[in-house]
Amino acid sequence: MLIRKSKWLFLTVSCPVTTHDMHALFSFTTPAHECAYLPEQTARLEYTVAGEISAAEFEILLKRGWRHFGFSLFHPKCAHCSACQSIRVPVARFQPNRSQRRAWNANGDVRVTIGPPSVSDAKLDLYDRFHAFQVGNKSWPEHASKEESSYVESFVENPFSVQEWCYYLGEKLVGVGYVDELSDSMSAIYFFYDPDERQRSLGTFNVLRILAEAAQRGISHLYLGYFVDGCQSLEYKANFIPNQVMGPDGAWVDFRV
Repeated sequence: MLIRKSKWLFLTVSCPVTTHDMHALFSFTTPAHECAYLPEQTARLEYTVAGEISAAEFEILLKRGWRHFGFSLFHPKCAHCSACQSIRVPVARFQPNRSQRRAWNANGDVRVTIGPPSVSDAKLDLYDRFHAFQVGNKSWPEHASKEESSYVESFVENPFSVQEWCYYLGEKLVGVGYVDELSDSMSAIYFFYDPDERQRSLGTFNVLRILAEAAQRGISHLYLGYFVDGCQSLEYKANFIPNQVMGPDGAWVDFRV
């Protein structure tokens, strides 16, 4: 659920993640619903819709397991399941495996541009084709076509600097990713690609490109979102080794090394 900042009056509310630098519009927890990752489980998400939040403030929340789309911050709050684990890669220690080196070499002809987020017909079409493919290939839930306003709320309007990584074969757009640009970390928000080019492992290539950029900048960690054991769509994240997950007590511990 994503909510446009402009639709709401600015309110000061009691919020579990509010600190002196952050202003929250409101917080809520979704009703229990079928989990998108493990269909046999039910899921709940806690949301905080931010009026203002700095990159430094979000970096603190990121380390606590929160994510965001635009101004909507969220994390799992499931009563009987803790399968969603925040996962991150210590950048300086990362070593690509053989499969990842193949993905890197296979995409030597792909051009990458990094800039501010924007919306276009090409991005909307690519997003819809990617999700339609995932519905049939990985049993994702049925997905309505992404409207421009919804895309803007999800990816374009952000409270702090977010990078848009666009991947091209010639002049053809084949992948789009969004990346949080923080002081000592980077976070891969979302990535989608052309299903006709799936043999290129563009998702893996995207993470490798971000890791290379993070290494060049001296960034300590790349956050990859949530890892869920048993969910095919998310298990690939644990292949970027070494990595760490956040335990139930909030401490980050080595996972696969």
